[in-house]
Order: sequence, then C-alpha cells, then structure tokens
Amino acid sequence: MPVTRIFLGLGSNIERERHLCAGLDALAGLVDALQCSPVFESAPVGINSGPFFNLVVSGETDLPLAELDQRLKLIEADNGRYAPGRKGLPLDIDVLLYGQQVGDFDGLILPRAEILKNAFVLWPLALHAPQALHPGVQRSFADLWQSAQIAQQLQPIAFQWRGHELTPNELILAHSGA
Repeated sequence: MPVTRIFLGLGSNIERERHLCAGLDALAGLVDALQCSPVFESAPVGINSGPFFNLVVSGETDLPLAELDQRLKLIEADNGRYAPGRKGLPLDIDVLLYGQQVGDFDGLILPRAEILKNAFVLWPLALHAPQALHPGVQRSFADLWQSAQIAQQLQPIAFQWRGHELTPNELILAHSGA
C-alpha cells in the first residue's frame, strides 16, 4: 500500500491535557512523521459542554482509509469516548484529509466539512500547513483562513507533549489581549 499524507483533528473537553496527550501518544505509534499544530481552546460547537482543547496533526500512513478510521475509533474508545454515562467528550479524532481524496468513502466524507466551518480546525490547519491545498476547493489553508468569516473565538494555549511546546509563545502573546 502506498504512503498517504493525512491530517487529523483532535479535540477534548474532559481532562483535556491528559486525553490529548494520550491520543497523541497512540497516534505516534500509528502514524509516521507525526507533526502537531498549536493547541487552541474553544467554546463547544454543537454540544452543551465545557470548553475544548483542539489541534490538528499530520503524518503519513500506509493504512487504507477504512482501517485508519477504525483504529482512530479504538484510540477514542481507549480514552472513554464510548463509555456508558460519560459526560462530555474525552477524545475526538477526525480524519480531515486523506491524501487528495474527495467524496463519500463508506460514510466518511472527505475532505471533512468542518475544515471550512470551524475556526478550531481551519486556524490550526492554516498555521500547520499554510501552503497545503484543500482538495475540494483548491485553495491553500492560509488563504482560506485569511478570507474566513467564522464567528468563533479561539485562544492559543500553552501545551506540552513529550517535552515539546506545541504552541509557540509568540502566538500566545499575540492573542493574549494584553
């Protein structure tokens, strides 16, 4: 199977640091050349809950799309996503892009519509892969973010994973309101 570049969106609103780090640890064992965007705090969209931490990661995989999606669901399950009686969302991992695939793949619509609808997906993508093109609209993520009119407030936050600061201090200071 050829290697495919992928982009995934991660979010958590329960024990956010713990669940995102656990998700990243699991992804590091599943995806080659894993790279992370800055981490943002955002208000929930579509559910009544506390604020989320969100980020985007990219990497390479030789897994077919269906198998990748299944393994992501297992990582979510390991973090309590499907636990009975859970409150909130411990870990959510969505396939945003799988190479240049466009269409419906057994119910998985790619590229994921949230890319163009949610600031907590598009801004991290624009910072992480500014020149990468959205395969559906053939515009760069930086260009899409620049022209986006999304009414969602995001705040870059300090976040460490495996001893590395994912969010540059300059980004935090530029958006701190100070």
